[in-house]
Amino acid sequence: MQCVTLICLVALLLARPAFTQNESLPKWMQDWQRESAPKLLLDYGQLSVYRETDSKLGPPASGEDRVVFLGDSITAGWDLEKSFRGEPYINRGIGWQNTSQMLVRFRQDVLRLKPKVAIILAGTNDISGAYGPVSLQDIEDNFESLTDLGRANGVQVVLSSILPVHNYTPDSQDMYRVRPPEKIRELNNWLRNYCRDGRCAYLDYFSAMVDKNGLMRREFADDGVHPTDAGYAVMAPLAEKAIRKALDRRTDTQ
Repeated sequence: MQCVTLICLVALLLARPAFTQNESLPKWMQDWQRESAPKLLLDYGQLSVYRETDSKLGPPASGEDRVVFLGDSITAGWDLEKSFRGEPYINRGIGWQNTSQMLVRFRQDVLRLKPKVAIILAGTNDISGAYGPVSLQDIEDNFESLTDLGRANGVQVVLSSILPVHNYTPDSQDMYRVRPPEKIRELNNWLRNYCRDGRCAYLDYFSAMVDKNGLMRREFADDGVHPTDAGYAVMAPLAEKAIRKALDRRTDTQ
């Protein structure tokens, strides 16, 4: 019986259609999908990226206000030591990640580090369709699950707005095309409303970085998405303010 089951499983796998590309995406993005697919089949959440570093980190020291920044390449490219000198803030950003992948690694890369606060900046890659079409409902469900996991383990969760995008430079054209501003605004509205009930805090980067056209201010991103030093300089005090509020709230609820 086991042999028959195995044969049927193999037959089903062989019958599945080959990995198909979304031809509406820029060619470089299709190439990236093709190259990444085999690796993601083996480690979809990319748990291997921080597994060893996490295991060596150890628990927070007594009185330490540990904060984990969870996100994609926008977080990965943020020099937290430069922006928050001497603070026990941990960067757990991985380029191109979406909310589903962050949900997979949330226990390892956040909960096991026992932070007091988790700053989550995600969603732009979901909108881009980097891993295939994702509905706004799916993204919202992932944010809810991340928040529920944090709350259940005593972590104050801060959900960040998705950053605006622009198309003011040659390098920004493709980034802009797969991230429609109207979808960003719609998801940000949901995030803001979701956080109003007190389950999490909302960190509004968008309002501080958007221009009169509703796009990212040119000086804040050369490629339309990833912040320059000037962009991170705007984000840092907003994040610090959100962290202080979250820590105060944590003290009030203990």
